[in-house]
Amino acid sequence: MASGGHVGEPPRAPLGRLACPPAGAYPIPRKGKKGMMDALDLLKGQHKEINALFDRFENSDQQSEKLRLFEQIADMLAIHTMIEEKHFYPAARSKGTREDLAEAYDEHKEVKKLLLHAMKSTSAPGFDGLVAAIRGGLEHHIHEEETNLFPKVKKLLDKKELEDIRGKLDTMTEELRKKGNARTHISLTPVKAPA
Repeated sequence: MASGGHVGEPPRAPLGRLACPPAGAYPIPRKGKKGMMDALDLLKGQHKEINALFDRFENSDQQSEKLRLFEQIADMLAIHTMIEEKHFYPAARSKGTREDLAEAYDEHKEVKKLLLHAMKSTSAPGFDGLVAAIRGGLEHHIHEEETNLFPKVKKLLDKKELEDIRGKLDTMTEELRKKGNARTHISLTPVKAPA
């Protein structure tokens, strides 16, 4: 066991040994007020879930709780980036989205670099600052996606296509949650879409 981050704090398990939240821990609604939720609804919902975890992290004064929340954040970000890169971004590819997608992939890479660094630095001074940097990069990415990319995709793909993509995102999300420890699969190389 690794030592805790502060004097008097209980020892912590090394990052990677704790399981990610069990499947269904973050229930994904299937229907919204206007019927079946689509891929954009799912991704926006995940953005909100991740931001709520960051809020809880920032409001916690217990290092063990912060570590647990960071692991949840890292697992959710790993899953979110993988499903976007494998299913959503390829489906959204068009002449009108090329620049937005290139920027999205670059932003994913930067957030993943910070995540990998933070995962190795959970007991180091400045850990909270690393998590804040991850959040800052993520907030920029979310803003770009939700204000630039998503409206373009909504015009590019019809409701049925977005619902079909939602099914793929749901399936992959649940598979990764069931495996556990999604953060251990973070790669700086984007996840490839099926050929």
